[in-house]
Amino acid sequence: MIVSALYRRARAAAKAGLPKDAPVRDTNRVFAFDADDTLWHNEKFFRLTQERFAGLLADHAEVETLGAKLLAAERRNLGHYGFGIKGFTLSMIETALEVTDRQVPGAVIAEILAAGQEMLRHPIELLPGAEEAVAALAERGRVILITKGDLLDQERKLAQSGLGDAFDAVEIVSDKTEATYARLFAGSTFALMAGNSMKSDILPALAAGAHGVHVPHETTWALEEAEDPAAGPRFHRIATLEALPELVDGLLGA
Repeated sequence: MIVSALYRRARAAAKAGLPKDAPVRDTNRVFAFDADDTLWHNEKFFRLTQERFAGLLADHAEVETLGAKLLAAERRNLGHYGFGIKGFTLSMIETALEVTDRQVPGAVIAEILAAGQEMLRHPIELLPGAEEAVAALAERGRVILITKGDLLDQERKLAQSGLGDAFDAVEIVSDKTEATYARLFAGSTFALMAGNSMKSDILPALAAGAHGVHVPHETTWALEEAEDPAAGPRFHRIATLEALPELVDGLLGA
C-alpha cells in the first residue's frame, strides 16, 4: 500500500503530540535543515576512520602530528574534491605519502581505500527528534534539506534515512554561503535554517536575513567551527531537534 507524504507527516506529528489538523501550513514559510550531524550521525564515522588511519601509520608519525597534517591536506583539497568521504580518503592517502616520504606500502594504501569504502556503506542513525521535527515543520510551511558533500553519498544517506519524502526540496550544494541561502529563501515571509555547523549553517543564513537555529552536535569537524554571532533576535540555540517545533511556534506567535 502506498502511504502519502501527507499521511506520514500527520502520523509523525501525532507522535510529537501535535493536533492532526493544526497548525495551518503556509508555503511562504521556509524551514531548512542541514543533514550530517543535524538529522543523522556523520562526524563520528570520520573520527573512527581517522583513529584507524593513525594506527596504520603509527610507526611514521605521532597521532597529533598526523591529525594536523591530515587536516591541512583536507583544507588544501576542498577546492579540488569538495566535502565528503571521497575527499577525506584522498587526503588520507596524500598524508600517508607525506609522512612516509612516499614510501608508504601498497598494503597501507589498500587499507585506507577499504576504510573509505566502509564509510560509504555505513548505516544511517537518525538523531533524537529528527523525524518528528521535520514532520512538525512540514505542517507549518515548506521544508527543505540543504547539505554539502558528495552527490551520490548524500543521496544514499537521504534514501536510507527514510526522510526523503518529507522534504519539499533537496539541495546538495558545493558550499553553503550567504548567496546560497538568499537564493533558497527568496520570496519567503519567514525563513529558518537549523544545523550543527556555526560556519556553514548559521552564520551565512543569518547574513541572508533568516533565523539561524544552532543545534550543537557532540563532534564537529574542525573546519566547520566558528565563533558565535552577536546576540540577536534571529539567532537561537537548542539542545536537540526535539525543541525545534516549540521554538518555531514561539517565533510564529502560534
